[in-house]
Amino acid sequence: MRYIFSKSFNFIIAVIFMTFVNSAFAQTKVEGLLYLTKKPVSVEIKDGKIVRIQQLKKLSDQSHPFYIAPGLIDNQVNGFAGVSFCFAGGELTKEGILKATQELWKKGVTTYLPTLTTNTTEVLKHNFALLANSKNDKELHGSIAGFHLEGPYISPIDGYRGAHPLKYVRKPDWNEFMEFYEASGKNIVTITVAPELDGSMEFIQKCTALGIIVAIGHHNATKAIIDEAVENGARITTHLGNGCANMINRHVNPLWPQLANDKLMASIICDGFHLRDEEITVFYKVKGPDKTIITSDVTSFAALPPGEYKNEEGETIELTKEGMLRLPVQNVLYGSASPITKGVAHIMKVTGCSLAEAIRMSSTNPAKLYHLNDRGTIETGKRADLILFEIGDSELVIKKTYVEGELVYAAEQ
Repeated sequence: MRYIFSKSFNFIIAVIFMTFVNSAFAQTKVEGLLYLTKKPVSVEIKDGKIVRIQQLKKLSDQSHPFYIAPGLIDNQVNGFAGVSFCFAGGELTKEGILKATQELWKKGVTTYLPTLTTNTTEVLKHNFALLANSKNDKELHGSIAGFHLEGPYISPIDGYRGAHPLKYVRKPDWNEFMEFYEASGKNIVTITVAPELDGSMEFIQKCTALGIIVAIGHHNATKAIIDEAVENGARITTHLGNGCANMINRHVNPLWPQLANDKLMASIICDGFHLRDEEITVFYKVKGPDKTIITSDVTSFAALPPGEYKNEEGETIELTKEGMLRLPVQNVLYGSASPITKGVAHIMKVTGCSLAEAIRMSSTNPAKLYHLNDRGTIETGKRADLILFEIGDSELVIKKTYVEGELVYAAEQ
């Protein structure tokens, strides 16, 4: 009897061990047309990382020749699908953060920076703390790489201020910012400021010393001030061409010096509303695919049906049937309702840039800028953040999304 029990016990242990071994060494293969070459490849995944990339003669399923690329990285996400990262009053929850992330996966966004905009000290601290508390939740798969603070240290002038509430706009305050930084768990990786404000240069220097990427935006700075900001550490322009007055001097305005400074990258919103096609083309020609980042500036109204909504201030927000999101009281855009997949397809259409260049601007470049060295390209050793997609008439049509090697979204067949 003891002998029979011993054999049974050993058999069970062996089964458990083999199950563990098979699980540990299990690999996933994903096939697609590589975005760089448009040729078929197989990408092998193990433990959430890319372990092998093999060229194929043909895809296993030639009836569905989807492209494969690294997941998109969006550096400006104010909210999504009814979830806002900015509002006060306790609307932001862990469940909401997960919902927004899962909805972004459906749009091919595998990494993003939740963006908090101009508000009270209390609201910003509260929401940063909540985001920090959720950032490393396992179900998010590391999709939140850090946070973007856009404001409150921006221009108070109408037009340049955009839709940011005037009553909360203020000059840079390092002590206040450190409260935000600590509340965020030191996860603020980038901040947008107006460099012409009193104290901005010292503020930019201090942020740069902390490793925070400084962006200039919602400003009316002169060429001299813009150049000084860059010398003090500013690296990128936030949504170039927006956060700008409708009427500007044709010679003296903040656009030319930002375009002229070769040390300054530019993020641009390519949803078809924020910039005209010719503006996108010119910005792209000047900055090129290495110094351009495609961003979305999406808000909580993205993925919602057309209609009128209310923002935190009680102002009416209009989402048109065409997809434009606007604040009628100021006659300005109110962020975007279009995901980054639209921007990728639109910039290809209006500039003639290649798919490889469009993915560079929407994945590789932000990964480099924010020191996300484990993602942004398809290479061995990188995180297996992958998307399979088709190029539609107006946006990339995502078929599958993998984050850390796990299939987190598959479109219905």
